[in-house]
Amino acid sequence: MRQFTKFNQEVINLIKAGKIGVIPTDTVYGMVCRATDQSAVKRLYALKLRDHKPGTVIAANIDQLVELGIKYRYLKAVEQLWPGAISIIIPSSEELNYLHLGARSLAIRIPDDKSLEGLLKEVEPLLTTSANKPSEPIANTIVEAQKYFGERVDFYVDGGNLTDHPPSTIIRVVDDAIEVIREGAVKIDENGRIT
Repeated sequence: MRQFTKFNQEVINLIKAGKIGVIPTDTVYGMVCRATDQSAVKRLYALKLRDHKPGTVIAANIDQLVELGIKYRYLKAVEQLWPGAISIIIPSSEELNYLHLGARSLAIRIPDDKSLEGLLKEVEPLLTTSANKPSEPIANTIVEAQKYFGERVDFYVDGGNLTDHPPSTIIRVVDDAIEVIREGAVKIDENGRIT
């Protein structure tokens, strides 16, 4: 198990090689792997004990999401809400079943964090899920994350104490209305405006 204090070339190489790590995202600590690496995704879901609840895909920009296989028409309707700590549930194709686990939709986010954006430009979209076990508190420090996952995760990036970082807000667009699934870092009114 490797530990780092920032995103560097070694972290990039580990992710590109299919490794799973815990990193500070734009919101909370997340367990991550490349979203295009099906075997890494399968391993991440097994570590998180998930077989039906998909994680969130984070990307540097809309183009990366289109290349992954997300239809641009769904992204166009919500791209004005990004970058930011808003995860938007978007319909997803059968080809991405390994990511959405049969849900036929995925939560997607373009983070507003320059360091994370730089990493995403290098490694392409990441699948992320909060660094905790089911029904346990989210890890606010790397030490807490290590207590959950220990050596089963390949590397950790220590971003300090993230206690004051709420998780992302999760929304779904239904027709022209915005449904807030989870209120988090960003407040949204019933008209879809950030407040």
